[in-house]
Order: sequence, then structure tokens, then C-alpha cells
Amino acid sequence: MSLSLPTVGEIARRLDAPLHKIAYIIRSRNIQPISTAGNLRVFSDTQVHRIASELQQIEQERAAS
Repeated sequence: MSLSLPTVGEIARRLDAPLHKIAYIIRSRNIQPISTAGNLRVFSDTQVHRIASELQQIEQERAAS
């Protein structure tokens, strides 16, 4: 069984969002990686869902203003 832990770049690809937005959410919401692979940060599925939720909230707030 292979466990796939996405990096910031993979999360951006999965969510079809710019890398800088994903990095901003991770930094501003203080989302800590579950581990590192070399110098790459990796995140759990739960964290990816949280990032997706935060991204959606930002987009909704932007659309409302």
C-alpha cells in the first residue's frame, strides 16, 4: 500500500490554484506539515481539505466585496 502525501505544489495542482495562494493559506493559517521529505513539506488529506476550505472561503469573500 502506497501512502501519498502531497507537497505544496501537488496541493496547488489538485486544487487548481496558484502556488502562491496555497503557500499564503498555509503560512497565514499556520498549517504545519505532518512531515518533510528532504526539504519538501508534506501534508495529510485532512490538511488538504482544510486548505481547500480556506481557499473557498477566501474566494467567496472576494466575490462578495
